[in-house]
Amino acid sequence: MLQENAQGLIDGLEERSTRLGDAQRTTLTLAMSRCLVDPRASVFPTWDAWVNAMQVGSAVFAAATTSDDHVQCRIAHKDRTLEATGPQWYVNPGSWLSAFYLAVVCRERDRITALCEVPLSLLRENGGQFEEYHFGWVDTLQTYWRGGSDLGTKLVAAVDGTDPAAARDPETAGKLLYPPMEMFHRFVRQDTDGFHRALVHALQLHKEYWTEESRAFQASGLVALAPLAMACFAHDAGLPVEVDSEYLPAVLLGRNWLGEFPT
Repeated sequence: MLQENAQGLIDGLEERSTRLGDAQRTTLTLAMSRCLVDPRASVFPTWDAWVNAMQVGSAVFAAATTSDDHVQCRIAHKDRTLEATGPQWYVNPGSWLSAFYLAVVCRERDRITALCEVPLSLLRENGGQFEEYHFGWVDTLQTYWRGGSDLGTKLVAAVDGTDPAAARDPETAGKLLYPPMEMFHRFVRQDTDGFHRALVHALQLHKEYWTEESRAFQASGLVALAPLAMACFAHDAGLPVEVDSEYLPAVLLGRNWLGEFPT
């Protein structure tokens, strides 16, 4: 059913591009769910699902930022013509971070670059429910990828915002948002031991958060998406990533599927 829903949403995007938000959420849920039965992401349908989720996430922002009436996006093995959407309820820091992490995991450099050109002002238009550290984290990642200045200052500001005394939702900030920031900090410093400790801690906190009774059956917890993306950065930079975890699909981390089909 989830597979059918995802495909139906994708196939309907050319008629109604504003369903991109629903498509992003559903395709990411499907990608995560595939890892329940394939925790290493070692079979083709899992990779296919992750690529589809990545393509939809990128399309959200391609359609929101284009200055033309339409934009061409490759999604689920087809080139699709989507109408420009401009700002929408789903164009916010949360959807941007998901799209960015997926592009990093799938090693889509051009898509990462395009995402890093998305203005923070666009994310703020419908991002009222998000805290300032969300915008600070987006700004940090964009600055890093573009090779901009003040990276350290921006990272410190984002980290400070996750302090339990400052955050509106200290549990989510402390267990899900702060850990990838600490991993990123260790990564940019090329601190191998510190990165390893930060990754182990991130996975522990991820497990604590998602095995809490009220969340235990949500697909969002099946993969630690943000730590996985930071681990992919480290892996590709030559830092050893020697953690075996059900939350960190080994084949995605090792980029074994790259080049399997045009993306």
